[in-house]
Amino acid sequence: MALTLKLDAIEDLPRTPASDVKKLGWRGVMKAIGRKGMVVVTNHNEPEAVILSAEEYGAIMRALDDAGSKNESALDVLRQRFDERLASLQAADAGDRLRGLMRGPAKLGGKVKAGASH
Repeated sequence: MALTLKLDAIEDLPRTPASDVKKLGWRGVMKAIGRKGMVVVTNHNEPEAVILSAEEYGAIMRALDDAGSKNESALDVLRQRFDERLASLQAADAGDRLRGLMRGPAKLGGKVKAGASH
């Protein structure tokens, strides 16, 4: 089950000045977070921090884990293919097979061959 996470740009998040955080206290900040799930705290109208609800933080972490799992799966496939190729080079007869290939004529059929996929 893939988790899709839509995050707004920092410019689009609700803002509260640092002075309001001091004045309204934690309850005021939590009310602002309750409306959108996060709030940008500004100092002289410049973003200084983003405060997230625990739910928003959890959603971000789950999305990162999901993305990391997909990358790990692709990396595992590449690692397996590399290990298979490496194993064939480490076989006892690998040197003899390579010398045999190098001694024989190249059979390209009039085409240039570069790499395994061309």
